Amino acid sequence: MRDLSRRGVLGGAIAVAAGAVTGAGAGVAQAASSGEVPDIWREFTRAPYTHPQIPYIGRAGHRAGRGSRFERPGRVLRAESYGAVADGVTDCAPAINRALAAAGRAGGGTVLLGKGTYRIDDLLHIGHDHVVLKGAGSAATKLYATKNLTELIGVYGSRYGGDKSSWSWAGGLIWLCPADRFRTLTDAIRAKAWPFEGWTGNKRDEWQTLTTVAPAKRGAWSVTVADPARLRKGDLILLRLADDAGHTLLEHMAGGGPGPEAYVWDDKTKLTSYVPYEWPVRIASVRGDRVTFERPLPLDVRPEWDPRLTTHVKALTGAGVEGLTLEAVETPQSPHLLDKGHNGVALQCTYDCWVDDVTVWNVDNGFGLVAASASTLRRTTVGGRGEHHPYFCREGSHDNLIEDFTLTARTVPAPSGTQLHGINVEGLSSYNVWSRGRMAMGTFDSHRGMPFANVRTDITVTNDGQHGGDASAGPLFGARFTHWNIRVTNERAGLMKIDGLAPWSATVGLNTVREFGQIDVPDFTGGLDSRLELYGTTDVVRPRNLYDAQRQL
Repeated sequence: MRDLSRRGVLGGAIAVAAGAVTGAGAGVAQAASSGEVPDIWREFTRAPYTHPQIPYIGRAGHRAGRGSRFERPGRVLRAESYGAVADGVTDCAPAINRALAAAGRAGGGTVLLGKGTYRIDDLLHIGHDHVVLKGAGSAATKLYATKNLTELIGVYGSRYGGDKSSWSWAGGLIWLCPADRFRTLTDAIRAKAWPFEGWTGNKRDEWQTLTTVAPAKRGAWSVTVADPARLRKGDLILLRLADDAGHTLLEHMAGGGPGPEAYVWDDKTKLTSYVPYEWPVRIASVRGDRVTFERPLPLDVRPEWDPRLTTHVKALTGAGVEGLTLEAVETPQSPHLLDKGHNGVALQCTYDCWVDDVTVWNVDNGFGLVAASASTLRRTTVGGRGEHHPYFCREGSHDNLIEDFTLTARTVPAPSGTQLHGINVEGLSSYNVWSRGRMAMGTFDSHRGMPFANVRTDITVTNDGQHGGDASAGPLFGARFTHWNIRVTNERAGLMKIDGLAPWSATVGLNTVREFGQIDVPDFTGGLDSRLELYGTTDVVRPRNLYDAQRQL
């Protein structure tokens, strides 16, 4: 039945406009006739920052999602001038790293690689703001990597014990990480003092309080602070929320209510090690004791969580990688959790950084976001012999955008004892978006550690991977996960249809699927307050892309 109320007409009009922007049609009539607008979208347009099931992710990505261009530094340094030779034989890592370091010392610069193959026998590190490594295009410039991170840095064990290799989920042969943070991380790895990897240092103690924060609600853009003296427009700060003895912060991340209240949190030691929740955000304005952010609050701010704005280790900002292929020497995929570190591109402690038109091939792990926020991965591809994590997003990574991404089918059969995940998210990571993807294999890997408020939209997937995650890492899903316009080619339900798994979630515009393979049970008892709309359809939901539509709002 058509909704002719004032609110219904308004919501429908906004939906039609968003559908037109995202390709549903050139005009209102065409857009309206080419798909179906679900009730939940009309609801969202009336309360976009506080909807109970759909998160507001319209500001995800580099520079809060504003515009499609990345601003490269005007200064240009050619890698050949520092000794790089695109002959496929000469080790060019020292020359390229010299050029990247020179760009950093100069306050920023674009390091250009020409066409051809550059052999690298070491990792490439971008550690200074406004430094960009740019090739001639992913089809024209190749970096051929001959070594792995175990050879280059050393064995990297897990801070949680066991014989696992942390190179299974950390680091890259192109590694964007602020210089001081990179040094402390690699020093700790070499000393076998396995570190925390995030915004407040190896022991999570490198922060100072800037001010305490008064109570506020999720979705608010501004907060009242006790003392604004150390806060300035444009500053990047952390909002820090600590849990209380009753784990009410974790319950809030899970949506609250009887299920989370009845859940046993105390024995989930890996999950509780991820708290306090640390959310990096840039200050948009300071007016008296009122501070406005460039994104709305991801959670409530309550006194029992000791809310405060704090310092953090220096972030890397304005840096990027563009226009190249990183191909690792082909070796068999390692047994599960024993990866040696033939890894692609990692962003760690980055804010407002990017990767564009980059392919990685024959890697253990493809593109990584580790304590990375407000960064964009665009036009990326993972391919070759098969990998463990094609994409990983962990250690409190927030507000990132991965769009126009491709995961190709493996070129060789998977060795026994290996595992394939897919687009991974874990470790209380929140408000990340995967948009316009084509996955010839893998899955939507919610990897425990209770990630929450993440969106996957407008993706075609052959769902043949498995999720991972230790039992001590807690729930697979927190609140406000949304799957919107998902096309599952092999009709496998696992981790696609989440209305029976994820609390306060939305599954909208999913084709008919059935349970087989890895089958999960919900972590929380009782009603999940999830939504399922336009189930059994294929590509008819409008707006067809939830991120693009939210951007238009």
